[in-house]
Amino acid sequence: MSEGPPNRDLKQRGVALLAMTFTTRPDARSRDAALAAIRIGLAWIFIYYGAGKLFGTFNGPGIHNESLYMSNSAHLHPGGLFAVLGGVIEFGGAIAMALGFGSRLAGLALFGDQVMAMITVTWVNGINSETLTPGYEFNVALAVMALAIVFLGPGRISVDALIDRRLNRSKALSG
Repeated sequence: MSEGPPNRDLKQRGVALLAMTFTTRPDARSRDAALAAIRIGLAWIFIYYGAGKLFGTFNGPGIHNESLYMSNSAHLHPGGLFAVLGGVIEFGGAIAMALGFGSRLAGLALFGDQVMAMITVTWVNGINSETLTPGYEFNVALAVMALAIVFLGPGRISVDALIDRRLNRSKALSG
């Protein structure tokens, strides 16, 4: 039996699939899509928690109850300052992350927010609490995703990339 074009096509597809599976460098589109997915996932979660802290939406505590929680349970004083700061970082950072605007700074702020949450609230419960109070596994996951944006940037599907392209275009035209 001779190997005709359909078999060769099948072999080429198989080799391409293996190369795609085991490559360590994603192509630009895959990387940008992954970064956009991380940003949107972070935004979704932090809008939920930030809006709950600031406005009481999504069954959140609202700013007054969050202030009491920060003072009494998290031992952060003044509680009102830390409630507003946490809410603004989470809600504002989420909006920035969703748009890809100031993404590295927003990612750094969200990372810090999660480190503070671990130190003041969830660390004592361990990584995976057996009780109703959560462990710090969720904080670790969110912090690492935020750091991915800090180190890799927001990708080409972002306002940051649009600004960068416009700045480079104006430099090229003026230079």
